[in-house]
Formats: sequence, structure tokens, C-alpha cells
Amino acid sequence: MATADPIISVRGLRTQFGTQVIHDNLDLDVRAGEVLGVVGGSGTGKSVLLRTIIGLNPKRAGTISVFGEDTGRLSEEEVRRLQSRWGVLFQAGALFSSLTVAENIQVPFREHADLPPALMGELTGLKIELAGLAADAGGKFPSELSGGMRKRAGLARALALDPEILFLDEPTAGLDPIGASAFDQLIRSLQQSLGLTVFMVTHDLDSLATICDRIAVLVDKRIKVGTMAELLQDDHPWIREYFHGPRGRAARHSDD
Repeated sequence: MATADPIISVRGLRTQFGTQVIHDNLDLDVRAGEVLGVVGGSGTGKSVLLRTIIGLNPKRAGTISVFGEDTGRLSEEEVRRLQSRWGVLFQAGALFSSLTVAENIQVPFREHADLPPALMGELTGLKIELAGLAADAGGKFPSELSGGMRKRAGLARALALDPEILFLDEPTAGLDPIGASAFDQLIRSLQQSLGLTVFMVTHDLDSLATICDRIAVLVDKRIKVGTMAELLQDDHPWIREYFHGPRGRAARHSDD
């Protein structure tokens, strides 16, 4: 269950590419134990925000604290230690095509832990099972898997080090409605059973309606956060169009 204590705290964030400002004086708190959905129109920087929080994109101003630590003040070794406490599923899975699923899952083990081969193999099997993959998936290459199974393989890798935070970038993109719904339920089940905090960039209204505790909407280079019920009362034009349009109504009714 989510608590009021922020596990991620962003203050005064400014990101830009050249002269193009993406975020300006953006504030955001992510509560420990919640599923936070992050939405916004094209070009609002949803994935940029995720990548900035995890340190893949430089910020121009502001502070980002994770687990109470200002990431901008940490040494390289301290950053690596922090990174071992979260897992990331990128939009396309970002699996290494030349490695099997099992070898992909073992990449974080090799980077952050010194484990004997037998234990690494055992843990790999557990992560494959957690992600809802068949036991024989470990020996397959990404090209031999369906899109949905590649997502699950990427999820298994993200879960390798038993993270406290799971970052997901458009996890249901490219999946059919049945596959997307199954993936949503898997994420919610894992979040509850493992006590995860989930930061999920998405465009999927069904995901927002069914598994998100709160929703963060990127508008006007900043962010508005609330429950679905609260955002339905918001009078910002983009928020009204997004949540009150035909797809928004359909997603809410499907959750009734």
C-alpha cells in the first residue's frame, strides 16, 4: 500500500535539448508503494522525465532525490549502488539480440553482483517464472519470441536484482488489448506481492483506469498529479480532452 513518504522527489526540474525546453520548474513526488501512471501529449517529455530520473538524460536545473539521496551529489560508485535498487523496462524491451533470454536476465547479476553460476541460474529461472514466461524461454533468443513475450523477458531482467522501484516506459505499447490487459494485471500482481513502487509512462487509458493509484499529467512543461476522479474534475483543456474523450469514457466504463 502506498504511503505519504516520497521515494522519488523531483524539485524545480528543467530539461532541454538545445533551445527546446521540455520541462521547466517541474515538481513531482512519487510515494513508496504506489503505481504512478505518467501521461501527456506528444512532445511533453514523458520518457525524457523517466530517463532523467534514472540518470540517462542530463538535467539543466533542479534536484532529483531517490530513496532520500540527491542523485546529483553522488559519486559514480554511489550512483551504481542506487541503480541496483531499481529496475527498468524500456519501451522496446532493449534486449540484447545476441544473448538468450537467460543471458539477458543475467546482465544485471554480472554488473552488480558476484554470484556463483549455479545460484545465478536458479535466480534466472525464478525471474522467468515471475514474469509469466514458460520455463524453456530462457534458452531462446529475443527474435524467437512474440512481442508480448519480449516484454516479459525485459520485465524479468528488470526484476533481476529484486528492485524496490520499477520504471516502465510504455509497457503495453504494441500489444493487442488482451495482451495489454494481461500485462497490466501482471504488473499489479507483482507490485502487490513484491511491495514495489511503479513509475509507469503510458498512453494506455485502460492501464490508467485499472492499475494506477495516481496519475501524473505533463502539461505546460510541468506536471499535475491526482487520482482519476480528481483529474476528471480538472478544467485544463488537454486534461479534459484526454480523460473525457471517447477513449477515456470507454476505459472508465470497462473498469466499472
